Amino acid sequence: MLKPLGDRVVLKKVEKEENVTKSGLVLPSSAKEESNIAEVLAVANEIDKDEKTAGQLKVGDKVVYSKYAGSEFEIDGEKVIVIKYEDILAVIE
Repeated sequence: MLKPLGDRVVLKKVEKEENVTKSGLVLPSSAKEESNIAEVLAVANEIDKDEKTAGQLKVGDKVVYSKYAGSEFEIDGEKVIVIKYEDILAVIE
C-alpha cells in the first residue's frame, strides 16, 4: 500500500453503475463519464496533525474530488489516485 507524504491522500475510485437509458438500452463503457467519487485509502500524517484539518478526513470516507486532480497509479492490480488534500471538495455522509 502507498503511504502518502506531505498534504497528500490516497483514493480509490468508486465505479459508477452501468448506464441504462429509460428505454432499457445499455450504454457501452466507452460512453460512460468517469466518476469523481472515491474512497479514502490513506491520509498523510501531516494532515492528521494540522489543527484545521484534524479529524475531518479518515480512511474509509467517501469523497468528491476535483475532476482533473491527482496522479493515477496501479499498485498490486488496483488503481489508486494520489491527490492533494485541498483538491478534495466534500465528504459524502
